[in-house]
Amino acid sequence: MFSGRIPWELAPNEYSQLLERKRQSGARLLDLTESNPTRAGLAYPEAIAAALADARSLVYEPSPLGAVAAREAVAREMDAPVDRILLTASTSESYSYLFKLLCDPGDAVLTPQPSYPLFEFLATLESVALIPYRLRYEANWEIDFDWLEHAVTERTRALLLVNPNNPTGSFVRREEVSRLAAVCRKHGLALISDEVFACYPMDKPRPIDWSEVEADSLVFRLDGLSKRAGLPQMKAGWMVVGGPAVARSKAMERLELIADTYLSVSTPVQNALPRLLELGAEVRRKIQERTQRNLRVLKEKAKPLPIEGGWSAILPLGAGTDELGFVLSLLERDNVQVQPGFFYDFEEEGYAVVSLLPPEDVFAEGVDLAIGAYSR
Repeated sequence: MFSGRIPWELAPNEYSQLLERKRQSGARLLDLTESNPTRAGLAYPEAIAAALADARSLVYEPSPLGAVAAREAVAREMDAPVDRILLTASTSESYSYLFKLLCDPGDAVLTPQPSYPLFEFLATLESVALIPYRLRYEANWEIDFDWLEHAVTERTRALLLVNPNNPTGSFVRREEVSRLAAVCRKHGLALISDEVFACYPMDKPRPIDWSEVEADSLVFRLDGLSKRAGLPQMKAGWMVVGGPAVARSKAMERLELIADTYLSVSTPVQNALPRLLELGAEVRRKIQERTQRNLRVLKEKAKPLPIEGGWSAILPLGAGTDELGFVLSLLERDNVQVQPGFFYDFEEEGYAVVSLLPPEDVFAEGVDLAIGAYSR
């Protein structure tokens, strides 16, 4: 009766069941997995609501690539030509457009491991296969290029990376860009760079120059209001399209057709987008201050793996640790929520992942309880 594109077990797992019981009991939970900035106790500018009260929104004038003024605002934000900008309703929708653009059913996309599990759902719903390539950790996280080369098949169409990666918090290094350019050129791959956390470096900004890759290959840079302005509810994302002129032009034509089929970005958000980006700078500053303070607290109490950007931190639990058992016990006994490493497809067990976004008092208390639970 139903499509094979939804192959997952939909019944709640053991963790979800325990969490629901805790909520039903009225327990005070310390959520160290919070990734929604609108629920993290941050003060938002009241002018955000006013930005949506634009009389132009009473008229529907669809534009597949996005309203000109909105695209111009994004172009300024991303330092990119406006004719390379396409608006979407979210980064997830950007992925769905790109999988439609680049892949036939059964084609494959290379994805980093560890990384965020959403990619599996997005690809499967488009009948696209995911092939993992390893991020290895020594002194820092880096792409395993030997693994990457062996992962390419005749049906591979694109290489996806997250910069900085979630949850490793690692940025692509300048010396890796040339090797990525060579891989894409050799195998005829497009490069998809998810840069939603790029505006949250832990120290100095780390912009990446993709011109070497763009000389021979299509490059799609993804971002959106969800992280850049701390406004996931506004449902506005975008992509910046780069690459050789002819290939880029053909990609934009096809993306415009896909976007015209759905026309999913709302008119009020498009009209408000220039103002939301302005106001979002203040929200972003508060988020960055919060995550940096929480990281300092975490480093005082534990030894997380190095983090260069983003909102996540990785806590080593020790090789062979039962991650699920630890996470369940911590929630059951201490009412603290953390995520197990296998949620992000770590190669080995022995890690917990926490968000740096929660209010500082919640974060500090939760970390103390997590450390105490590990010591038991």
